[in-house]
Amino acid sequence: MAETQAAKRLREYETIFLVKPDLTDDNVDKLKERVRGIVSREGGKVLRFTVWGKKKTLFPVAKQPRAIYVHASYLGGSGLVAEIERNLKNLDEVTRYISVKLADEVDPETRPVLEDLKLAGDVEETRPGAPEPREGGGFRGDVAEESVGEAEEESSEEA
Repeated sequence: MAETQAAKRLREYETIFLVKPDLTDDNVDKLKERVRGIVSREGGKVLRFTVWGKKKTLFPVAKQPRAIYVHASYLGGSGLVAEIERNLKNLDEVTRYISVKLADEVDPETRPVLEDLKLAGDVEETRPGAPEPREGGGFRGDVAEESVGEAEEESSEEA
């Protein structure tokens, strides 16, 4: 009796993977369905997919300054994460991925399956209300030099 009770308990994981920014929504949906198929094949349960949209990365990833972020939350056994990461590694569209275990021994009956979300991400490089980049690098030393140069011109005009 205790063995069947323990078999129903799964671990909760989340995986975030970055996809090349030039992919269409249909291709991103195909990737989500591929991961969903792996989870169901391995006896897991997908809780939710969230596409965070196209965002700027901290540093260029695969020579791209932006990427599409996809977050997957699911339940499964210990071998499930290795299988998902193995498949993500073999896909050319996926540039980075990371998986994290959130909880041990979660009852899959208590966790509802939520509908997938798609967020907008960053709309443009220059967002409204963001300060415009200044010429000359924007260092305070540049401003001080300009004001000194203007003061010298004024004093030479007076003489």
